[in-house]
Amino acid sequence: MTDDELKRALREHAYLEGDFVLRSGKRSQYYLDKYRFETRPDLLGALGERIAGAVREHAPRATRLAGPELGAVALAAAGSLASGLPFLIVRKAAKEYGTAKRVEGVYEEGECVCVVEDVVTSGGALVEAVEALRQAGLIVRTAVCVVDREEGGADALARQSVELRPIFVAADLVNMRKNPAKPHG
Repeated sequence: MTDDELKRALREHAYLEGDFVLRSGKRSQYYLDKYRFETRPDLLGALGERIAGAVREHAPRATRLAGPELGAVALAAAGSLASGLPFLIVRKAAKEYGTAKRVEGVYEEGECVCVVEDVVTSGGALVEAVEALRQAGLIVRTAVCVVDREEGGADALARQSVELRPIFVAADLVNMRKNPAKPHG
C-alpha cells in the first residue's frame, strides 16, 4: 500500500465530522477514530510497516517499542512484528494485583525505547507514558504517531526532550476530498 493509498484509507475509514470533545478537553469539528483503523488488518499491517520504518530512520538506537494502553497497543504490536523489536505496554496506572507494574513486558534499565501512539493532539497522554517509562529507568527520545493533529503535542513532547515523528499530519487527511475524481487515462 502506497502512502497515498494509506492516507486515503485512513480518511475513508477513520475521519468523522461533527461536534466532538477530545481527550484534551478541546472541541473539534472532526475526529480521527483510531479504532476504525487499528481494527482493520490491512491498515494495521501497513501502519506497522510505516512505524518500523520510522523507528529505523528516527530512533535507530531503540531496542524496544512502547505503546500506551489501550489505543496504541495494537500499533505497538504491529510495529513490533514489522521491525522485530519487542514492545512494552504502558498502563494508565499501575495495576493493584499481581506484579503491580505500570510498564508491562520484559526490559532492562537503560534501554532506549521508542513510544508509539495513534493520534496526538495536546500530547498529554503521550507525556504521561514517557514519564512512566522514564520512571522505570528507560530512555525515551523519540515518539512515532500515526497522525499529529498539530495542536501542541509536538511542543509538549519537545519540552520533555522527546521528538515526535508523525506518519501523517491531520491536514493530510482533513484537506483531502472524500471522493476525488479519478484521473483520466
